Amino acid sequence: MNIVYVAFRGHFSDSPRALYTEIRARGIEATHTWLSAPHTESTFPDDVTTVPFGSPESIAALEAADLVISNDHIPLDWEKRPGTTYLQTWHGTMLKRVHNDVLWAPEGRLAYLDQDIARWDLLLSPNAVTTERLRKAFGFTGPIHETGLPRNDLLHSPQRDEVRARVRAGLGIGEDQRVVLYTPTWRDDLVFEGAEGRSFEFPVDLGAFAERLGADHVLLLRLHNMVLDRLDPVEGSVVRDVSNYADIQDLYLAADVMVTDYSSTMFDFANTGRPMVFFTYDLDRYRDELRGFYFDLEEVAPGPLVHTSAELVEAIADIDRVAEQHAARYARFQELFTHLEDGAATRRVLDLILPDATATGQTSSTEGDDAGAHR
Repeated sequence: MNIVYVAFRGHFSDSPRALYTEIRARGIEATHTWLSAPHTESTFPDDVTTVPFGSPESIAALEAADLVISNDHIPLDWEKRPGTTYLQTWHGTMLKRVHNDVLWAPEGRLAYLDQDIARWDLLLSPNAVTTERLRKAFGFTGPIHETGLPRNDLLHSPQRDEVRARVRAGLGIGEDQRVVLYTPTWRDDLVFEGAEGRSFEFPVDLGAFAERLGADHVLLLRLHNMVLDRLDPVEGSVVRDVSNYADIQDLYLAADVMVTDYSSTMFDFANTGRPMVFFTYDLDRYRDELRGFYFDLEEVAPGPLVHTSAELVEAIADIDRVAEQHAARYARFQELFTHLEDGAATRRVLDLILPDATATGQTSSTEGDDAGAHR
């Protein structure tokens, strides 16, 4: 069996990584090929075969595959041969509208991506409320399976505290330091129409952050893969750019607080039970003009919505009180969006796509050392 994995156009991460790890652990006989990108090549283990995303080799690999596992559209021109199964895991619960539901998209983009959707054989849903949104947004008529996301199994692993300690040590973070993980999403207009390659603006006042919160706070910046190369360096005494860190699930475990805006990371991080703050400085424009939402964030968010950098810093400084104030909303958020996240999503998915495969060992993606390793 030839299996090809694609995560965010060349990363070694997300649900494809969780599934790959479990397939390897079960001893299933297969060849494994990952599509990689120049800036991610060093994050792949030495024993993983990679081919550059978009290269002739990547097209050949896709066209020779028995099983393709991807967490996003594969915007390449390739022919799926008869008998090949294409599993689309997608990459999270949606607040912001996607594909056919968006308010704005560049001309021709959605039609081109429809060619990839036509290749999908089955699609995963992270929770019950997302299933029909996925079907409508993509116009997908095949089976959608509510399994939870394999990538989040690590967040329920018995080894999660060990992973947390290892990741923090690897990043040079002290045991007593509070880690704030900032995960802003991308702005469609800046990516597709940004002037001189500009596609992300850094809205946090780092001077005020450092002055108010002190050296016992560290800000980890995790940019969306669509804007990885579009931001001037911002690293300093309090901020560390971890955008190229292999797998964000490791960073969820390392963090004490998440700051995001409209990113699906909010739903994943809710598995940790740790507090969140929503830095929504462009809420009206993003919601009403640029992308649109599937639900009212102001009503559902499990943390405060702040609109200025000063408000953000104050919320972080008073995070214990903020968490207490939003405890009931947080619990409702978890009930709605994380009800399938129990550490067993990977096994459920493999039972779907490889039902005849027999596990040959006891190690699983939520228990093995390499599940959360720093690549």
